[in-house]
Amino acid sequence: MFTPLQDRVLVRRIEGDEKTSGGLIIPDSAIEKPQEGEIVSVGAGAKDEAGARIAMDVKAGDRVLFGKWSGTEIKIDGEELMIMKESDILGILS
Repeated sequence: MFTPLQDRVLVRRIEGDEKTSGGLIIPDSAIEKPQEGEIVSVGAGAKDEAGARIAMDVKAGDRVLFGKWSGTEIKIDGEELMIMKESDILGILS
């Protein structure tokens, strides 16, 4: 499919709820894009000054949180995905 280079990851956004906790339906124009996603593919990792690979902390299948303005949106086979650096990821959800 698609393999990111170096320390980049391919992320599929996980859609949030369209209702508030009180049951009100939020219109599409007011819904913010979710900041949670699932890792689809991971690059090999960046190289340090000596040329050795730095291992990635995330792997395919991990659920992660990322910054609001992180990454670049792309379309692959009609599916909207995001590509971002591993450093844009705030944490892994368990």
